[in-house]
Amino acid sequence: MSQSNLVRTSASLPANVLEDLEQLTAARGFKNRSALLADLIRKESASFKQNFTNDIMAGTFTLVYNHTVPGLQQKLNQLKHQHVAEIISSTQIQLMDQHTLEVNLMQGPAQELKRISDEMQAFRGVKNSNLYLTHSALPPIYTSSSPDKDSQSTTGE
Repeated sequence: MSQSNLVRTSASLPANVLEDLEQLTAARGFKNRSALLADLIRKESASFKQNFTNDIMAGTFTLVYNHTVPGLQQKLNQLKHQHVAEIISSTQIQLMDQHTLEVNLMQGPAQELKRISDEMQAFRGVKNSNLYLTHSALPPIYTSSSPDKDSQSTTGE
C-alpha cells in the first residue's frame, strides 16, 4: 500500500491491552503496530461479513470428527456432493484415537458457505470445526475458450 492511501488515526487503549498489542506485533513479525492492527481488522471484517453479507468469499472449513461414528462419513460425503460448486476441494488426514482432520476449500456466497458449514458441524461425531472466509475470491477454475454451445446455431450449417 502506498503512503498516499494511508490515513492516520489514534486510539486510547488500557495499558495492558497496549502491552498485548506490542507482544503480538513482535511475535507475529509485523514491522509496526499499524500493520498488525490492519491485519486484525481485515480478519474481523471478513468474519463479520461472513455472517451478515452474501458477498462471494473464499476460505476453508476445517473439522475434526470421530470416523467410527456410524454413517458420519457417508453424510459428510453426500453433503459435499450436493454442494460440489461451493466445496472446491477436500482433504482428510487420520489422527490418533479414531479421529479425522478434514479441510474443505470453499467459495461462494458467504451465507451459503456458512449454512453448509453449519450443517456439517451439526452431524453427530463432529468434535470441532472452524469456518474461515476471506473477502478475496479465487480466479475461475475452468474457463472455456470456445463459444457457449447453447448459444450456437443448430441450423446444420
